[in-house]
Amino acid sequence: MNKAIILIERYNIAKKYIALAESCTGGLLSDCLVQIPRTSQVLWGSFVCYTVRAKCTMLGLEEDFIQRHGTVSYEVACTMVQAVLTISSVDVALSTTGLAGPEGDDRGTPVGTVWIGIAQKGQKPDAQSFYCTGSRNEIRNTVVHCAIEILLQVLK
Repeated sequence: MNKAIILIERYNIAKKYIALAESCTGGLLSDCLVQIPRTSQVLWGSFVCYTVRAKCTMLGLEEDFIQRHGTVSYEVACTMVQAVLTISSVDVALSTTGLAGPEGDDRGTPVGTVWIGIAQKGQKPDAQSFYCTGSRNEIRNTVVHCAIEILLQVLK
């Protein structure tokens, strides 16, 4: 939680807004942030698009694109984050997509595989992969921690 407080303080000082697209975290990152006072001055909002259909409906991704690359992929994380940036017109957007378990996917992607996408206004989106271990909730919490670290790095 301390890093989340630092994140909100730094984004407030920088007068920058964040928007999120959460899949594997299921809104946990948003929840972590909104527990902190003045988050409304930083967090534009969050799309919790847990299913492929939700990613298509809420963010405008194409189902065949997701099927071609896999839900848990660099391409999907980057496309999700770019869509959020476009929809929200904020300064920084972040996306999470991954497998928290209990099973992997039909491509053989192991549980704990996660991609976090990041995009800043005027820049090309990028994504980082992580492999997390532990229970379903431990994986989700690890992803939230990683996402906060990435959002802090953007301001350095």
